[in-house]
Amino acid sequence: MNITRQEVEDFLYHEAELLDEWKMQAWADLFAKEGTYVIPPIGSPNADFKTALFLVHDDRARLEQRALRLLKKEAHVEFPHSKTTHNVSNVRIVSNEDGVVTVRANFITYRAKRDFLDTYVGVNEYQLVQEDGELKILSKKVILNLEGLRPQGKVSILL
Repeated sequence: MNITRQEVEDFLYHEAELLDEWKMQAWADLFAKEGTYVIPPIGSPNADFKTALFLVHDDRARLEQRALRLLKKEAHVEFPHSKTTHNVSNVRIVSNEDGVVTVRANFITYRAKRDFLDTYVGVNEYQLVQEDGELKILSKKVILNLEGLRPQGKVSILL
């Protein structure tokens, strides 16, 4: 696949905008049919999900369910919704082989909720593919560069 860094950046900025605007179904639609979204344990970015407890380990069906659930009033931790700002930087195309573009990008996500401001920092690793003529996320791995989550110990937003 012939894709430029600018096209990748535009795609990642669009993803960030969808998340900040709480357009969760449109965000889920960015993923390929076989897409995955994972957040490995803090400090263990290469952990095996079979032997380690991941913060998130979703296939496409599960990430769609997560995205839709976050929009419901029953998702008490996110009702009313947090205010988020997703910043993407240092976008690099790592490889482009066999129709899969591997991308790394730094991120900072700010979450304001109930008089708290949480800051999540790290690196996103993507595998992007063409599906039905559109750029899609085959995999997104969120590597948190934190020592821990603040006392509640959870991530209730999509990073």
